[in-house]
Amino acid sequence: MRAGQGIIVISITLLMLGVVMVNSAGMQVAQEPLDFRDMLTSRPTMLAFFAIIAMFIGSRFPIHIFEKKFCKIPLVLWLLPITIALLFCVYLPGIGREVNYSSRWVTFGPLSFQPSEITKWTMVLVIAWWGASQAEHFGKYWKGFVLPLSCIGIITAIIAVEDLGTAVLIFAVACLVLFAAGSRLLHFATLVPVALGGFAFAVYTSPYRIARLQAYMHPFDDPEQSGYHILQSMSTISGGGLAGLGLGNGIHKFGYLPEDTTDFIYSVICEELGFFGAFAVACLYIGLVVLGVYVIRKTTNTFLQLIAFGIVVTVGLQACMNILVVTALIPTKGIALPLLSNGGTGWLLTAFCIGLIDAIDRKNDRALQMSTKTNSTTTPTHA
Repeated sequence: MRAGQGIIVISITLLMLGVVMVNSAGMQVAQEPLDFRDMLTSRPTMLAFFAIIAMFIGSRFPIHIFEKKFCKIPLVLWLLPITIALLFCVYLPGIGREVNYSSRWVTFGPLSFQPSEITKWTMVLVIAWWGASQAEHFGKYWKGFVLPLSCIGIITAIIAVEDLGTAVLIFAVACLVLFAAGSRLLHFATLVPVALGGFAFAVYTSPYRIARLQAYMHPFDDPEQSGYHILQSMSTISGGGLAGLGLGNGIHKFGYLPEDTTDFIYSVICEELGFFGAFAVACLYIGLVVLGVYVIRKTTNTFLQLIAFGIVVTVGLQACMNILVVTALIPTKGIALPLLSNGGTGWLLTAFCIGLIDAIDRKNDRALQMSTKTNSTTTPTHA
């Protein structure tokens, strides 16, 4: 089995587990219990089915199409104005939709999605293209470092107004991709004061973010309001013990744990599947990252290598951030667990991008086979 195929298997496993856990976390007290037929026809099941199709399409996608030019501009750069336009659409009356006091969603007829989810993946492609095409400038501070970081900073600043967690994730991934492409560590050192200042400004100009920070430091000071999420999450996790209460037998999902099907679904996994189940989920993400690193090391094309690196880092870092949030190791943020937390746009785009890793691995294998075949035909034989 190729590493790319292993990543596909792990991703489908996470999707299937996500279907089961989202349906379990979404249980309600009713006269008729949830049966297997209801689960098969539920929204998460349909989304997982389409996510697997998206993963298959991604595994067969011609990635080099992003480097082709349209009106003398690489196709990948056309994603920037489209992305920025979608980010501003959240504020347009009739299109933007407010959920939980945040304007993060846009609606076009029956289609509803978060533009920040699209931005998360388009930025990986854009930074990967920059790293591959502008390698000769990476030793220069202004043209090779400040210019791409300024573009990233503007886009993440737009997102940070409503969604600081996703903005931090996008900015961190972009910096790691730039570093992998060849940016100097000394250049990043000059960025630290600016990044910390921007983060502090985003926090202290928003009362609810200050409340989250205070709740993280002193959750018992206000257990019914600001500290509620953290305390309920920890109570849910501790209730599972080693073996868990059993699938579907969780208690805190019945009106106690907020966002139980999205941001805090890992807490439900801990309660129902216990430490062993939670550890197994963490191992799936670790396995995905390890196999992704193996694909990256085999890739010789810089553009494809940086794309694979960006995708692997995004999934791994997002999973890490979510698990740290639900275990109260970092302040609460609206970060979903990739392929597990309930979501439409997130599942489809993440699955498609994971499919791209398999496409890169498939391309590596074809190149290796052609190289082996060429060497075997050119090597002289002796009687």
